Amino acid sequence: MANYTAADVKALRDKTGAGMMDVKNALVEAEGDTAKAEEILRLKGLKVAAKRGDRTASNGLVLSHIGDADAGQFGLIVEVNAETDFVAKNEKFIAFAEGILEAAVNAGAKTNEEVLAAKHEDGTVADAINNFTGIIGEKLGVGAVEYIEGENVEAYMHKTSTDLPPQVAVLVATDAAGAEIAHDVAVHIAALAPQYLTADDIPEEVMENERRIATELTISEGKPEKAVPKIVEGRLQGFFKQVTLMDQGYARDPKQSVRQVVDAAGAKITDFKRVRVGQEG
Repeated sequence: MANYTAADVKALRDKTGAGMMDVKNALVEAEGDTAKAEEILRLKGLKVAAKRGDRTASNGLVLSHIGDADAGQFGLIVEVNAETDFVAKNEKFIAFAEGILEAAVNAGAKTNEEVLAAKHEDGTVADAINNFTGIIGEKLGVGAVEYIEGENVEAYMHKTSTDLPPQVAVLVATDAAGAEIAHDVAVHIAALAPQYLTADDIPEEVMENERRIATELTISEGKPEKAVPKIVEGRLQGFFKQVTLMDQGYARDPKQSVRQVVDAAGAKITDFKRVRVGQEG
């Protein structure tokens, strides 16, 4: 005769999110002791996490938080990953991810490492991920973590599918005058994915490589030697319009650049971050 009741199974399933058979087997092994059964499920999670170490967790969701900082406000993005979009839209996974964000904010975390080390009811966030891996049955993890500060910080969360949680998160830092346009700029960033704020922010090695490619391409086209430098500079300007926020055509009015829109508002964009689930950087 079973030494547990249907109510015990339901209570443990509601608490852990584990599957029916996993809960029943844990209760049998624990001889009906629900606390011990929960511990068995958690230990199983550690074993599952180890077995799934070579799996890829490229689905999931992004979350954001805006708070007060010395400079005015701060913004934090945390990406929490799973293997499938089926898990990504699971209510228990979403609640679990929200708990990770809360732990990160409470710890003042700004990097992936700091998020994983943040205090959590299961020990640390890293411990919680190991435990929940066994419950969910997929490899889980914390992906990109981005942090910015500014006089004003705006967050925009974008859903790529109505049945999934947000897959793209954007933070934009502006001065006070930029508060009115910050949301629209954040939507632009979500759509056009700029890599840098201005051309001055492009790493030197990236610039050198782009200039080399533009030069080789221009020469291969048989352009006059004297015209090469000017053509190369023109091609670099085209590159800037692709990768720098301020030089991109504004999504709502491509005839204007983002710089023109910002200047017209008498505003200043000081920083931005963009994270899409499953994409590094």
